[in-house]
Amino acid sequence: MPYLAHRQSGKDLIEVPTEEVRVGDRIVIFPHELCPVDGVVVEGEGTMDESFLTGEPFLIAKTTGSDVISGAINGESALTIQASRVAVDSRYAKIMKVMQEADQNRPAMRRLGDMLGAYYTPLALVVAGLAYLISGDPSRFLAVLVVATPCPLLLAIPISIIGSISLAAKRGIVVKRPAALEQLSSCRSIIFDKTGTLTYGKPELTEILPAAGFTSAEVLAFAASVERYSKHPLSSAILQKAHQQGLSFISASEISEKPGRGLQGIVSGRSIEITSRSKFLKRHVDAENSLPAQTAGLECVVLVDDVFAGLCKFRDSPRLDSKSFVDHLAPKHSFKSVMLVSGDRESEVRYLAERVGITQVYANQSPEDKVAIVRRESEKGGTLFIGDGINDAPAIAAATVGIAFGQGSEILTEAADAVIMETDLSKVDELFHIAHRMRRIALQSAIGGMALSIVGMGFAVSGHLSPVAGAIAQEVIDLLAVLNAIRVAVPPSELTDFSSVSQARF
Repeated sequence: MPYLAHRQSGKDLIEVPTEEVRVGDRIVIFPHELCPVDGVVVEGEGTMDESFLTGEPFLIAKTTGSDVISGAINGESALTIQASRVAVDSRYAKIMKVMQEADQNRPAMRRLGDMLGAYYTPLALVVAGLAYLISGDPSRFLAVLVVATPCPLLLAIPISIIGSISLAAKRGIVVKRPAALEQLSSCRSIIFDKTGTLTYGKPELTEILPAAGFTSAEVLAFAASVERYSKHPLSSAILQKAHQQGLSFISASEISEKPGRGLQGIVSGRSIEITSRSKFLKRHVDAENSLPAQTAGLECVVLVDDVFAGLCKFRDSPRLDSKSFVDHLAPKHSFKSVMLVSGDRESEVRYLAERVGITQVYANQSPEDKVAIVRRESEKGGTLFIGDGINDAPAIAAATVGIAFGQGSEILTEAADAVIMETDLSKVDELFHIAHRMRRIALQSAIGGMALSIVGMGFAVSGHLSPVAGAIAQEVIDLLAVLNAIRVAVPPSELTDFSSVSQARF
């Protein structure tokens, strides 16, 4: 959480707590620093990563007049902003407040041991009482209670949980709330965030639309030759596509990236410019019909000798295993409802949903909206929420089980019941199997131990088991239950049941 701000006072910078920042103060944000308060850029140009807060997967360009939000991560350039809200009213603070409320109002769940004990303990007391009433021998009452001691119940379930936590940790999964392993099997609704969860969280060049007289390869080669000198958020996507296609970079000169003009350079004696649609049309008003229709996603215009050469389109692409993972949730793990809930634009969210096979879609959702959706689904049964951003933290805290995907922020991991250290959906599936296996082995050990105890109670009622013999029998039963429970820490040959075979990129 941003605790300090660099307030500008004349030519000096004074480091002050964020709560002392007032509306109208000029604040300098250093490179790679968290933005301390909401405000407006008054000096400098750069980019900010707002994906953890807004769900938008792209670095957002910032220049004079751009809005900034607290909690966003500044890029490589220092920015001076004018505070528009005090820290307590900032977007970041509001998200924290919603998360705390969600965590406090998390519904209480009965533990597995409590549910079994609710039936077993009264049964043992009734049997002991009947043994005494029928025989009139207090030793039979004592023998029944000794052999009925619920040690399998008290030992098997905790040992199974500890063993499963150990197994999960070895697989790169940190289980923070042990009860989540018990509750995961009961979840019937699964809710995904979009950016960084089902997608890679970074732009990818998905399509090149060349103008007449140009080819896609030419447009990409010209663009990549100048973009390798740029730090623009989309440059890495262009360079990656050029590498994938095995294109050679052409020497470029006279590179410049002036505000309002885009990126310019000379390649093979030709003037290359990469700019936005709006900036291009401001200078070429009559060229609107020459551009392809605008669709969802990001785009940039490539000009060669000030003539439109092509349009590059970018999208946040699905992970290669997203569709196969989503498809296996209902048949393999009995999820009845699969939902995609994101703060991103509707066009982007639906684009992803269509490609991974999710029909229940909610876009433009604030953290408060996400919590409301989780609570509504929780009324129908257990809910599982998987996210990777600060804006997901309140929903993760409100869900029956919340999983943080990756190591994005301390706030997120604090709210989560389990943290998947690697950004890999197969690890989520492994956690499902670890939880299912833990529950199965715990029930085997606990119920099996109680069943043997009930058999021993029968011998004690009939007088064939003394209190001392009953105590020895109970120790044997305990040992068998513990040995069976320990099996959970031994990794099975397979911990996943969905095919993560690489699919074609969309």
